[in-house]
Amino acid sequence: MDSSTVNGSHLRSFIERIEHLEEEKRTIADDIKEVYAEAKGTGFDVKIMRKIVSLRRQEVNKRKEEEEILDLYLNALGMIE
Repeated sequence: MDSSTVNGSHLRSFIERIEHLEEEKRTIADDIKEVYAEAKGTGFDVKIMRKIVSLRRQEVNKRKEEEEILDLYLNALGMIE
């Protein structure tokens, strides 16, 4: 493959779409940061909120399995009363 076989306009279209999506991603990331900052300003623990968001993304069975393993490990370390 050389430059004569590459469709420049087609490639440019893909690159521009990716660049546009990357910009949207940065904007959304900034919006999320603002929401967390607002929540922190009203007294919520942002670290815990991030954990909750992460947990809510997981399938219920996967989350339960991880919680059971965590409890097992904590118990083995004597960290659960």
